[in-house]
Amino acid sequence: MTVLTKDAPPAARPSTDRVLRRFLARPEVGSLLGAVVVFGFFFAIAPPFRQVDSMATVLYQSATIGLMAVPVALLMIGGEFDLSAGVSVTTSALCAAMFNYQLNTNVWVGIVVSLVLALGIGFLNGYLVMRTKLPSFLITLATFLMLQGLNLAITKLLSGGVATNDISNMDGFAGARAVFAAQIPIGGGAQLSIAVVWWLVFVAIATWILLRTRQGNWIFAVGGKQDSARAVGVPVVRTKIGLFMAVGFTAWFSGMHLLFAFNTIQSGLGVGNELLYIAAAVIGGCLLTGGFGSAVGSAIGALIFGMTTQGIVYAGWNPDWFKFFLGATLLLATLVNIWVRIRAVRK
Repeated sequence: MTVLTKDAPPAARPSTDRVLRRFLARPEVGSLLGAVVVFGFFFAIAPPFRQVDSMATVLYQSATIGLMAVPVALLMIGGEFDLSAGVSVTTSALCAAMFNYQLNTNVWVGIVVSLVLALGIGFLNGYLVMRTKLPSFLITLATFLMLQGLNLAITKLLSGGVATNDISNMDGFAGARAVFAAQIPIGGGAQLSIAVVWWLVFVAIATWILLRTRQGNWIFAVGGKQDSARAVGVPVVRTKIGLFMAVGFTAWFSGMHLLFAFNTIQSGLGVGNELLYIAAAVIGGCLLTGGFGSAVGSAIGALIFGMTTQGIVYAGWNPDWFKFFLGATLLLATLVNIWVRIRAVRK
């Protein structure tokens, strides 16, 4: 006798469309596609772009922006801007260089003093934004202008010029260079700056904080609906001041890299870089309105900047058109990013 049995219903599994939609909705997916387009473009038209040492240069160029783009992205997710980020890098480096040279101390003393100053600038920015309720771009614009003037005036006063004195012969310099500006051999005579390694470490730490910690939830909350976040117990003031101090910390780190890579610092460096950091974060998927974005996206945005900047050089294009090509390539990458996000929403 034949026994008929009823098959059990299959276990529910997410559909392919749902998985694809979730993937496309990630902040960094659009910028990743844009990075692939930019990489393929310069790989095809610029033969030097394909060499190992060229890629090391591209990664270093990306890291110089990406290091600062990470905390700037977190700050934007938290709903704020910091227009003093670029000049703060120079201020940190100038402080360490002039403190060491003028007082003839071990370079690590100046490094610590510079760290205190950088964190203080970040704290002051955050405190004034939360205390006055003024838009952060106004507060940090004022900080930007004051730091720019102080950098030039104090450098001229102490060194007699617009650059600091060479500190490469001072105690502790070799150890500090090994930490902040070492070159790592990667074969074929090419070298990779340790700044690239630190950049990836910072991205990993920021991603872990955003996705795996309570503080990460606070950052998204204060950037989305600040009043609602406060109502459910999120420490809004502490979170935002902490984000501004994170920008200060990374500005210090970037400044130490510049100082120990080049031994001296020009007082006019850093002006305009804050826009590159913000642009990298936006290209990477951060919303200008806050509450959405990722650290990985900021890294991809910085990588697009690095590939574009060096790709134009390797392609041998007329340098007079450099800024135009740079802007056009970044615009293309941004449009690809937007297109992917719109497609994700419509699915």
